[in-house]
Amino acid sequence: MSGPARCIRAGGHPRGFTLLEMLAVILLIGIAAAAVAVSVTQGLASARVAAASGELAAALRATRTQAIVHGNEHTFAVDTRANTYRADDGKTVRLPSGMRIGITSAKEDQVNATTGRIRFFPDGSSTGGHITLQRNQRQWRVSVSWLTGAVSVADVSSHR
Repeated sequence: MSGPARCIRAGGHPRGFTLLEMLAVILLIGIAAAAVAVSVTQGLASARVAAASGELAAALRATRTQAIVHGNEHTFAVDTRANTYRADDGKTVRLPSGMRIGITSAKEDQVNATTGRIRFFPDGSSTGGHITLQRNQRQWRVSVSWLTGAVSVADVSSHR
């Protein structure tokens, strides 16, 4: 005998899935897809903050290097209202949408209520301070040592 084999239930009906069973499976797949989408979105947001803090740290290090190489003071400014930062000889960099920036620096380096700066000197030292980048619950702090001018980056989200 050739041909497809069929399983028959005791009641004589072909075996298969009911509409209710199919809807339950589709619902479970939808819930799983939504959970994965939320997880991926949060991971991308975290990656954006990490990338932005890395770029900010690189710009600070470049400003310090310029002060050492040229033998004069160089300034790095942060505008918290516009969510931008800028080295005194560079272009203004705007943070991605939804991200906020803050700065803590010496009182004499607070240009106005929304603009602060960190100055680097020819010996590599600086006025020091830290810049905070935040998006939702993710927060990164870029710190500048006043004594050495060294720049470090730390994820402070988990320390809250």
